[in-house]
Amino acid sequence: MNDNYQAKLQALLQSHAERAAKVLSTERTPQDLADRRTCGERLRSVVRPVLDATMAELKSAGHDAAVREHTEREDAYPSVALSFTPGGGLASAIIFRYDPRRGIVVQREVKHAPWKGQHQTQGGDRTGTIGIAAVSASWVETKTLSFIEAVLKAN
Repeated sequence: MNDNYQAKLQALLQSHAERAAKVLSTERTPQDLADRRTCGERLRSVVRPVLDATMAELKSAGHDAAVREHTEREDAYPSVALSFTPGGGLASAIIFRYDPRRGIVVQREVKHAPWKGQHQTQGGDRTGTIGIAAVSASWVETKTLSFIEAVLKAN
């Protein structure tokens, strides 16, 4: 790293640290923390079991799949994601995450197989939003099946 670059980087990091110290204490209200906990619990108890069952089915069919959960972290909104890599394809993902303005948001990123001549990857798209209390296993199943179908068509 040259000295000029390093000095600019350090200045950016320092100003961010100062701003973050001022905002952090007022940013998280008791209601926001309660909503995060409620959403994390809902993701863990409703969304995660559906994604775990889907992962098991995908693996038994010879595909690669993994579920990751971030519901306890203080530095990020709660989320649960399923990564799915069809045989020889690229990893695609569906993410159920908390959005403080909307409830639970579903986003997916479907990547096309490189050998099909499609160089672009479909960007992440939002496939649904629902209130935290309204999340049900059938809603999660619908969103997940739509995602799996899109991935299999792309590969």
